[in-house]
Amino acid sequence: MTDQSVGRAARGARDRPRVPRSPEARRRQQDILHIAMDTFAARGYNNASLAEIADRAGLTQAGVLHYFRSKSLLLTSVLELRDDTDIEQLGTERPRGLRFLHHLVETARRNAEREGIVRLYAVLSAESVTDDHPAQEYFRSRYAGLRGFVADALTETCRLGDGEADAERARHAANAVIAVMDGLQIQWLLDPTAVDMAASTELVIDAVLAGVTP
Repeated sequence: MTDQSVGRAARGARDRPRVPRSPEARRRQQDILHIAMDTFAARGYNNASLAEIADRAGLTQAGVLHYFRSKSLLLTSVLELRDDTDIEQLGTERPRGLRFLHHLVETARRNAEREGIVRLYAVLSAESVTDDHPAQEYFRSRYAGLRGFVADALTETCRLGDGEADAERARHAANAVIAVMDGLQIQWLLDPTAVDMAASTELVIDAVLAGVTP
């Protein structure tokens, strides 16, 4: 489920892209990022090659590595670019309670207008379960954060108590909402005319609210 960033692990200088000094170099770095985003979305991380990305950018592989040092760092930078796009649209304040659940419906509606980002997320999140995938920790952290956000919103909206039974119920409900949104994205990518992600998300959230509210 594409949504706002849920936090990033601290990284050292060697784990971050180089900072270009000139406007032309900054533009070139952004061009590489967008080309890599399209390539990873189309082929996945494992099947995409630096040679292909470099060729599409009009550079050598060494030229790409000058900006990003490694293919895995390029992937991490692409995911952060995707997060930054979401944060810009959401704003600085994360909505709470029922407003956050409405935000999920709006996220689904907005995703229907950005196929490339949805495909990137669907492909890489599925691929990240493979051994030693460089995006595995990113998606593990993201899902943990989303589960917490959705569970908190459900707890507040349904006025659940602070006991373990209510907390567990909210966690199960949060897992269901996230699973439905991710599944809808795959169906939509395969047949956009058959799936209204926003309408289906809203219906599921209404059903979950009815089932969780005491």
